Formats: sequence, structure tokens, C-alpha cells
Amino acid sequence: MARTRGPRKISRYTAEFKVKAVKLCEVSGVLVQDVAEALDIHPFMLSRWRKEHREGRLRARASVSPGLRQVSEMREFSKLKREYALLKEEHELLKKAIRFCSERREGSLGSSRRSRTGLE
Repeated sequence: MARTRGPRKISRYTAEFKVKAVKLCEVSGVLVQDVAEALDIHPFMLSRWRKEHREGRLRARASVSPGLRQVSEMREFSKLKREYALLKEEHELLKKAIRFCSERREGSLGSSRRSRTGLE
């Protein structure tokens, strides 16, 4: 297959954006993966930015911190994501239980029918 010609799309992020993303990761109750998903960036890229910030290689010109609204949105997003995962797991368990009960019912109905007709 031929490789497509033309410029590759490379997103460039400002230092302020990177620092703000790193600060959102530091909020209690918020996972790095959730921040990456909310900002539509790869978690590995965010981890690299966190490392650069720890080492002092990533700095913003002015003091950057996420606003209260952004922090509360990230907390809410993380909370909803955890609740969704729990509900999804419960749903799968209920589907298995229904399948198990209906198989038992079909098996017990079949044996009682056979005994009534004298097929055993």
C-alpha cells in the first residue's frame, strides 16, 4: 500500500496548556487517564509532560492553575466514569444471572414434561 503524501497533523500545545494539564492531574480524586481523555490527548504524552514538569523543564511564563470550574468538571468526570464502570459490571452480572436462571428453568421444565408423558 502506498504511503500518503502530504503533511502529517502534529498538534502543538503551549507551555501554559501543558502546565494546566499537569495541574489537573494533581487534583485529588482525578486520574491521569481521565484528564488525558477529557483533553483529547494520549496518556503517554501527559505522563511525559508530568515528568518534564517534575524535572523543571516545563514551565509556563505566568503562574498557571486550572480554574475552580475545570477542577470540579474533572472531579465530576472521574466520578461519573467510575460509576459507569460499576454499572456496566453490574449489568453484565445481571445478564449472566438471567441466562443462568432461564437455562435452569428450561432444563427443569423439560424433565417434568418427559416424566408426565412417560418417556423416561
